[in-house]
Amino acid sequence: MMTVTIEVAISENIITEMKESGDDDVPEPGLLQTWASAAYLNDADAVVSMMVTTADEIQQLNKQYRNKDKATNVLSFPMQLPEEIETHFLGDIALCASVIKQEAAEQMKAEQFHWAHMVVHGMLHLQGYDHIYDAEAHEMEKLEVKILNKLGFDDPYK
Repeated sequence: MMTVTIEVAISENIITEMKESGDDDVPEPGLLQTWASAAYLNDADAVVSMMVTTADEIQQLNKQYRNKDKATNVLSFPMQLPEEIETHFLGDIALCASVIKQEAAEQMKAEQFHWAHMVVHGMLHLQGYDHIYDAEAHEMEKLEVKILNKLGFDDPYK
């Protein structure tokens, strides 16, 4: 059976923001695990590190690794380990709570639905899917829709 273990970390700054605002915008780790598991397409056990960040933190990552000086919803960092290392570490996913919340509101989607979509999207990136070219984007979007439908969510692109 395909299993992926998600190691979830929540930025101390997010915790502070949630205490100050009274909002709890971050899904429970069990939900993040469920969504990531649904998007894991391999047949080997694997591990993924998932970090929930602030807008400033993800902007810094986006600037450092993608040369884009702006906040974004999700970033994925695939890991390439030598074959002799037995643990299959897929990589890291950074998710920005405030951007996901803002996009959900702008797109008139439930926050939980948008969180699920971003987790699935990040997981697919870790497995080599991309959306730079139209054909790749179409393949990735079809797969996202299929996975989200299995999780009980609608097509995020409609």
